[in-house]
Amino acid sequence: MKIRLLVAAANIGFMFLLVVGIAAEAAEIKVLSAAGFRYVMTDLGPKFERATGHKLAITFAGLGASVKRVQDGETFDVVIIPRQGIDDFVRDGKAAAGDVTVVARSGFGVAVRKGAPIPDISSPEALKRTLLAAKSITYGNPAQGGPDGIHFAKVLSRLGIANEMKSKTVFPKTAGLVGVLVANGEAELGVQQIQNLISVAGIELVGPLPGDLQGTVVFAAAIMGSARDAAASKALVNFLRTPEAATVIKAKGLEPATP
Repeated sequence: MKIRLLVAAANIGFMFLLVVGIAAEAAEIKVLSAAGFRYVMTDLGPKFERATGHKLAITFAGLGASVKRVQDGETFDVVIIPRQGIDDFVRDGKAAAGDVTVVARSGFGVAVRKGAPIPDISSPEALKRTLLAAKSITYGNPAQGGPDGIHFAKVLSRLGIANEMKSKTVFPKTAGLVGVLVANGEAELGVQQIQNLISVAGIELVGPLPGDLQGTVVFAAAIMGSARDAAASKALVNFLRTPEAATVIKAKGLEPATP
């Protein structure tokens, strides 16, 4: 009887030490994520936490705001934003090129209010006619530095209608509100990254920008030089490249990065 009690006590002690060991290895990972990757991270974040025991403290911001926060000295373990912002960090020595991993890509689309007539955007010329006929349009303000606004401003210039569209354009206070303005009837057409549009109730995705007017936003994850736990940070980045993550990324309207 005494031997059995000693064995049981030993087993309990072993389990306690095992649990303590796991807890000691668990880390809080401070993540800065692009607003365009919000729906992916809000889905995958809890899955990663359950699988690893690590905890994520995620902040979401636009590209321009994200870059400014890091440049102003705020520290993060992992930053997930469009590649051009990550490249700035590498040049500034805030992240090493070898610690940068592409995780997804997205394109741009056009949306209308649900129930509205579906316009023709099947070709660059068709899109041009549709834009000129529209009473109002919305897209991210290029001055805010987001890839949506910068790219579509170039599209309007290429189509030769940038000046004509100025009086019809309603810029949202933040780029993430493009779909909301369309849903509320404040703008007839909205242009944004597709994953942001399909997540908004009350609007309908017409389709992607046609032909060579389409663009690609490459999302990359960087383990920052300021990372407190490089191994935990690497675990998160690796998780974003798993088949499970790829399924979620695709369901959210982006293309997962190929291994």
